[in-house]
Amino acid sequence: MTMHSLARKMCALASGAAVTALLVTAPVADARDTLHKFPLEAAMAKAQASGQLAPGIKIFFGAQKFAKPTAQLGPARTNKKTNFFNKSDQEGCEWAFLSAMITMTQYAQRLGGNAIVNVRSNYRNNEFSSETEYECGAGNVTGGVALVGDVVKLP
Repeated sequence: MTMHSLARKMCALASGAAVTALLVTAPVADARDTLHKFPLEAAMAKAQASGQLAPGIKIFFGAQKFAKPTAQLGPARTNKKTNFFNKSDQEGCEWAFLSAMITMTQYAQRLGGNAIVNVRSNYRNNEFSSETEYECGAGNVTGGVALVGDVVKLP
């Protein structure tokens, strides 16, 4: 065996080992799935300050009280993900929350509603209802917020 063929075989083995290592570790890259609860007040303040929520849509989380609706317009569901690169979990979750709220308020507006009531977190189809917190799942690379609620017309 010549030095040249030995070098080629070693290079092939090293390439194969690198590919194998990449395939084995790739699923682990976003394996973290941390479930957080963050305060609604701060997230809603940022969402409203963004100016991106549909105007005139009131939002009621959990069991917050609201007037008797004059019309039930249907359910609203959203599941928004965002890139967590160079963001803390809370920053990434607030981005995903903002995206979810923009989608929900625009949907309510399209249906002719003026409120979304009974809004609750629904991460991985596990409902969490709170008047003060929302849930967010955070991975190594991405994270997301899933919300459900009911679009209504309030007096």
